[in-house]
Amino acid sequence: MTVAFGGLTALDSVSLSVTTGEIVGVIGPNGAGKTTLFNVICGFVVPRSGRIVLDGHAARRMRPHRLAKHGVARTIQGIRLWPGLTVLENVMAGGQHQERSGLASALLGVPPSSRDEDALAARALHLLTELDVADVAGRLPHTLPYATQKRVSLARALIAEPRFLLLDEPASGLSAGDLDALGDLLRVLKQRMGILLVEHHMDLVMAVCDRIVVLDFGEVIATGTPDEVKGDPRVTAAYLGEELQSHDVDGAADGKATRAGR
Repeated sequence: MTVAFGGLTALDSVSLSVTTGEIVGVIGPNGAGKTTLFNVICGFVVPRSGRIVLDGHAARRMRPHRLAKHGVARTIQGIRLWPGLTVLENVMAGGQHQERSGLASALLGVPPSSRDEDALAARALHLLTELDVADVAGRLPHTLPYATQKRVSLARALIAEPRFLLLDEPASGLSAGDLDALGDLLRVLKQRMGILLVEHHMDLVMAVCDRIVVLDFGEVIATGTPDEVKGDPRVTAAYLGEELQSHDVDGAADGKATRAGR
């Protein structure tokens, strides 16, 4: 797919695939187009050309409010849990495309009043148990350590039972021990879904990804296994900035994006 903002090309004929049972990493320097790629997949940005194919069905654009219905879930770099809801209620809110009654009662403080909501609460608690944070189900997010909040945010995405999970820098702000635990968790999750991972922590990327796609100025400059990508001189050049000067000089003329953003 190709995405342009005015005269700047943010993504230039970028193509990738993710299937159940694999983790595909997307890496690249700041301004490479990683966030734009996620925003296209989620329907926040309309591509100039190209399409998204899910389970054999093609669409030029996704709709953000219909992602869960298509089996797609996304976490963002920050947390953004609802501060007035408990951990359990936050996770339940992620499943509202499946159960219609739960969020309103959670917001109003009304006890569960239907079998649907009881089932949703049970699924939420099961996910919290799977992520080893069930003991904080009744607490408010701001009272929890950052790493625990990240797990709650992930549980909120997983309750929608996605077939395709987009993770936007899930390792940001985590300690070395938390990174190891995250890696173990991702290896388990990929057994039931495809995962597209944008991440700056290269140790995590190299440890968990089956394939890696490297973007630079909106173009795919390398793709392959971690070992193949690690040894590609184009990747080294992009990260070390050996070619930045020529890009900066020619950027206005050839329409390529600068590194002002992600």
